[in-house]
Amino acid sequence: MREDDDTELLERVRALRAAGSGPKQVARALGLRPGQAGALVRRAAAADQAVEPGDRPVVGCWVSPGWSSGLDLSACPGWAAQDSSAGEEATGAGFAQLLVARRERASRVTVTGVLVDVYCLGIKNVIEPRTMGAGSLKAYRRSYYSAFQEPSLPIGIEQAQAIVYGAVAYARELGFEPAPGFTQAAAVLGEPAGALAQIGFGNQGMPFYLNGPRDDARAVLATLERTRGAGNYHYILASGPM
Repeated sequence: MREDDDTELLERVRALRAAGSGPKQVARALGLRPGQAGALVRRAAAADQAVEPGDRPVVGCWVSPGWSSGLDLSACPGWAAQDSSAGEEATGAGFAQLLVARRERASRVTVTGVLVDVYCLGIKNVIEPRTMGAGSLKAYRRSYYSAFQEPSLPIGIEQAQAIVYGAVAYARELGFEPAPGFTQAAAVLGEPAGALAQIGFGNQGMPFYLNGPRDDARAVLATLERTRGAGNYHYILASGPM
């Protein structure tokens, strides 16, 4: 068998497995003996496992509605147009809740999620990578975004990377590092293939801190005072003691 024929056959095996076909069904669909089909299934699985998580095929990326409220998206107007819920009153304004799914093998996917404070702190929370059946992804995504009235927005991997890595860089300028577990999530998010679109973070260009129940608000404000100086940031203390 020629190499290109072999590659095409493996891709057909992957497609059948992704659709939920077992080895016997693969054998029937491709006109192969069960032993041949089983060997191809194992080869396809081994080849998929040899690929780094961030290089595996993207199954889907999503972001919460209203994520772009207050941001400068002049360099990527299409992203702003897609987020029709954006505005000061948007649910979750100031935060982008992202979910990324890549193919793990056959009918399995690996998902990871990050909660991004796009106004100040960068990566607030991480859902570390987990593997599940491809058929479970829809229900998982629905649960992940259950706090929002509007549906999650499908986006490309480049947009997801621009939001996440751009917010990390912005937060680091302010003196804040990503939440624990970000390294594992970034492995699934993957490295950008080229230059990413520039997003203007902060609320209307200004760092804006809204404290959460687990934040050390005093330490955050002290950091902003040191890195930005009085009058160069805004904050609201919505919960918890100072």
